[in-house]
Amino acid sequence: MVRNPERRAALVDAAVEVLARDGARGLTFRAVDGAAGVPNGTASNYFASRDDLLAQVAGQIHQRVAPDPEEVAAVMAAPPSRALVVELVEWINRRVAGDRTGYLAMLELRLEATRRPELQEELTRTIRAARDDDLRFHQEGGLPGDSTAVRLMYLAMTGLMLEQLTLPGVVPAEETQGLISALVDRAIGPEGEA
Repeated sequence: MVRNPERRAALVDAAVEVLARDGARGLTFRAVDGAAGVPNGTASNYFASRDDLLAQVAGQIHQRVAPDPEEVAAVMAAPPSRALVVELVEWINRRVAGDRTGYLAMLELRLEATRRPELQEELTRTIRAARDDDLRFHQEGGLPGDSTAVRLMYLAMTGLMLEQLTLPGVVPAEETQGLISALVDRAIGPEGEA
């Protein structure tokens, strides 16, 4: 296999674009080459198989959609409160809208994982670790709400993401802020409640 890390990264980024646009069935080496603007046959020089390409995308997609650590630090400068939890959950929602392609590709990977046990194992490990990091972040930040509340918010936001990415008319954008506030109220209680 060829060892040019920049070219490999560009091919993985192109694969994310192809996944979001054409789905897992459309993810071919030729489609990745076209999306990356490289000669046909390039992707096959970097990835041993389609499974290898999917694994590389699965390994990189969470880095793509992860928030910038400096932005996290800026948001977390506010004192821990219910309002900060609402802001953090709304921020997740804005990030999904801001990188629709990345999140659609992640959904495609999840669907493909239902047919590929190795991919399912890798994604399960990655997503579980990210969820555990979110729980740790919440607790170490002194934010209100216990681990069950954080898990409930995670599950609710996953559902909201699915709706917004696949059928955006089901939950109109103008309703999401109120729903997020209600979600936080139901999960951790309204401001001032012990």
